Amino acid sequence: MRFTREPFESGGIGGVILPGLCGVGRMGVMTLQSLLMLPLQLSPRRLREVLRQMYLLGVKSLPVVTLVGMFMGMILALQAGLELRRYNQEMLIGAGVMISSLREMGPFMTGLILAACVGSAMAAQIGTMTVNDEIAALEIMSVNPIRYLVAPRMAAMVLMTPVLSFYACILSVVGGGIVAVTQLSVPFRQYMKVAMDFAQVYDLYVGLFKALVFGILVTGISCFEGFSTRQGAVGVGHATRNSVVKSFVFILVVGYIITRLFYDL
Repeated sequence: MRFTREPFESGGIGGVILPGLCGVGRMGVMTLQSLLMLPLQLSPRRLREVLRQMYLLGVKSLPVVTLVGMFMGMILALQAGLELRRYNQEMLIGAGVMISSLREMGPFMTGLILAACVGSAMAAQIGTMTVNDEIAALEIMSVNPIRYLVAPRMAAMVLMTPVLSFYACILSVVGGGIVAVTQLSVPFRQYMKVAMDFAQVYDLYVGLFKALVFGILVTGISCFEGFSTRQGAVGVGHATRNSVVKSFVFILVVGYIITRLFYDL
């Protein structure tokens, strides 16, 4: 199994688009294979590795998610509150923070954090194994690298990304409440009442689904870039950078598509 970037002799725009489409196709196939292998990760021998990855991907990301989630809500409340105050509607600030966090900002910021902190580490680790011929050694021993390396990370990301997204949403609402009380003179009880009245369970489900998709994208892109690494240490650096950049782009595009599909204009 090799994830090489095959050169195209054709020049012009076709020489740029075709390799990109082929890379997306190969990444999609690898991601689908890892998803189909998720039931195999429930065995006692593999479950220990999944739990280890859950700790590395989820628990170790909590400090960053906590800080970003809190200040995300504070910024949302401050910016929206300043405009709502012009119309004497600052009492509605809780609804704006809650809905925007559930629908978009919670999963979006969680996806970006995991792409930067976790995805880059995946690409660097697997890329180092690739250039050191450790992936080739696994294949010689008839060990499927996708099942051995990608599937545990995919299982951990699928489980932890929605949890981290929900955690970020809670902190965002708390941070917005702090700003509402201290700077907008909105009672916290009133802030939470408005937030709960306007929020819907549907918004929560859409946000968790977005987080799940973002986790799958980050894992698939990062592992694929790691397997595609060439040229030694320089290639590892390129793979790490490409994994973060591509993850950011895919999160933005796919996030918009999901929002457009689930919310009619």
